[in-house]
Amino acid sequence: MTTASGTSLESYGAVLFDLDGVLTPTAEVHMRAWDRMFNSYLESRGGQQPYTEKDYYDYVDGKPRYDGVRSFLASRHIQLPEGTPDDSPEAETVCGLGNRKNVEFSRVLETDGVQAYPGSVRLLDWLATVKKPMAVVSSSRNARAVLQAAGLLERFPVIVDGNVAADRRLAGKPAPDTFAAAAADLGVGVDRSVVVEDALSGVAAGRAGRFGLVIGVDRGAGAQRLLESGADVVVADLGELVAQ
Repeated sequence: MTTASGTSLESYGAVLFDLDGVLTPTAEVHMRAWDRMFNSYLESRGGQQPYTEKDYYDYVDGKPRYDGVRSFLASRHIQLPEGTPDDSPEAETVCGLGNRKNVEFSRVLETDGVQAYPGSVRLLDWLATVKKPMAVVSSSRNARAVLQAAGLLERFPVIVDGNVAADRRLAGKPAPDTFAAAAADLGVGVDRSVVVEDALSGVAAGRAGRFGLVIGVDRGAGAQRLLESGADVVVADLGELVAQ
C-alpha cells in the first residue's frame, strides 16, 4: 500500500475534492438510500437476489445517479426504459428509479443531518492557511445541500456537481471531464491539480485525466483496488496529509 508518507500538496496548484465519503460521511447516507430503493424495487419484481454493499462499490459508487441505476440494472440483466429526469419517483424507468433514490436520500439527510470528517476539516483548514485553491467535484445533485448542512459551503469557490455537469453536458466519472472543468474554473492546469477521491470511478477519472496527483481515501472500497484503479497514494483519513 502506498501511504501518505512524503506526500506534499504544497507544490500543486489546486486540490479537487469529491464530497461523499471524502469530506463528509454522506456516502453512508447514499448507501442506505440506494439499499432501500433497490431492494424495494427488486422485491417488487420477485426472483432477484438482494442488492448488497458489494453492488454499491461495483456499480454505483461515485457515478452520476442515473448511470448508477443503469449500471446496476445491467448487472442483473434488467432492462427498463430510460425515461427523463422529470419522471415521477414512482415511474419504472431508469430516471424514475434514480429520482426515487433521491427522495430516500433527502429523507435521511433531513432526519440525521451530516458532519464533516474531522480529519478532512483539518486538511481544509491547513490548505486554507497556505492559500491553496480548492473545489468540490461531485456526481451528486445534492452537493450544495450537503455542504451547507456540514458548514463547508463557503470554503469552495468552485463546485462542479451533478447539476453543473448536466448544464454543461459534462460526462460523469469515470470520465475526467468534471474534474477538468473544476481545474479550469480555478485557472489551474490538470497537471498541477490534485484529485482526492474515495470511489473507484473517481480515481479512475483522475488517472484518465492525467492529473498531477490522485489521492485515494479508503472508506471501504479497499486500498489495493483504489491503487489499481488509478490512485497514486491511498490514505485512511485526510488528516494524514496535513503538513507537520
